[in-house]
Amino acid sequence: MSATRADPAAPPQIVKAAVISGVVNAVINGAIQFFMLRGHDSIPMSVDAISAGTHTVLGSAVPLAVSLAMILTAVAHWTLKAPKKSFVPTALWLLVKHGIFAFGALVAGAVVWQRVVGTVEVSVATAVVVLGAVAGLVATLVNYQTLSAVVEDAR
Repeated sequence: MSATRADPAAPPQIVKAAVISGVVNAVINGAIQFFMLRGHDSIPMSVDAISAGTHTVLGSAVPLAVSLAMILTAVAHWTLKAPKKSFVPTALWLLVKHGIFAFGALVAGAVVWQRVVGTVEVSVATAVVVLGAVAGLVATLVNYQTLSAVVEDAR
């Protein structure tokens, strides 16, 4: 086989696709959060209560990360053009695993943040940057892990 065409499933291409996905998701979700949070003066990063009656940045990050992890796992599988493993059970298991991991990682991070730093009020701009960064990181990791796991070896 000639080396004139790069294999779309090779690791450098997977990394590039994951980073592009992360940047695009960070920008899109940052813009969405900006429009949702505008009008607020400040927003707490977290509060010392399980069922807070107020909107918090890390409280918003949890459902954002879980939903993005699960949606992007399915989208990465369905849009992959290279030979790939079937959705069931490979990608379906990844979908569940990524959702659970995102939930656990964000909740644990929020608990540690609250314990170490406490309740801190941040500006809307800071909240948007944090939520955009969470979305970008989740998108990058999920895309990389999904593509790495579902691409068939060409051997």
